[in-house]
Amino acid sequence: AINIILALSLNLINGFTGLCSLGHAGFMAVGAYTCAILSMSPDQKAANYVLQPIVPWLENMHLPFLPSLLVAGLFTGFIGWLLGVIALRLRDDYLAIATLGFSEIIRVVLTNAQAITNGSLGLKGLPRYTTMWWAWGTAIVITIFLVLLIKSSYGRAFKSIRDNEIAAEAMGIDVFGMKVLSFTISSALAGIAGGLLAHYLTTIDPK
Repeated sequence: AINIILALSLNLINGFTGLCSLGHAGFMAVGAYTCAILSMSPDQKAANYVLQPIVPWLENMHLPFLPSLLVAGLFTGFIGWLLGVIALRLRDDYLAIATLGFSEIIRVVLTNAQAITNGSLGLKGLPRYTTMWWAWGTAIVITIFLVLLIKSSYGRAFKSIRDNEIAAEAMGIDVFGMKVLSFTISSALAGIAGGLLAHYLTTIDPK
């Protein structure tokens, strides 16, 4: 079910919008860490952050699983939007290289931001919130959302950009804006899948 969410989110940008992105693992990692840190209790954080204490503003922050998952999706979508604004002026192989580089930057940041992510030690003993119902329920909701999106005017705009950017622009479609929107939605869904995977494995690290 988690892989279905990942495949559908990647298909939105690669298949329907025609953009070659290789940075999906980075978005997944952002979602996994965000969801994990927000849903861990203060006692779990104290047990994990041994070498360096967690930053004070995250120390006592504790949210239920669903709000943590939603915040993870929104935050990852915001990161995707930032990257999209910068990188989506590139095309083809250049875009692929830029997104691959971003994914590697995320790994390096996760390894070195000791006070936030616990560095290379990772996060252990996460609550196993991801059950079959959570995983399949989320997959079904996201599948329905993407089917409705692709059948809407936004979906038709994505497909027209994939088929011919110049013709799409001539028809009045904001090509750059639609690319950024597609990238943002795809990133947010990857972040949600990452959050589900973190609470299925119950342990994550930058690798």
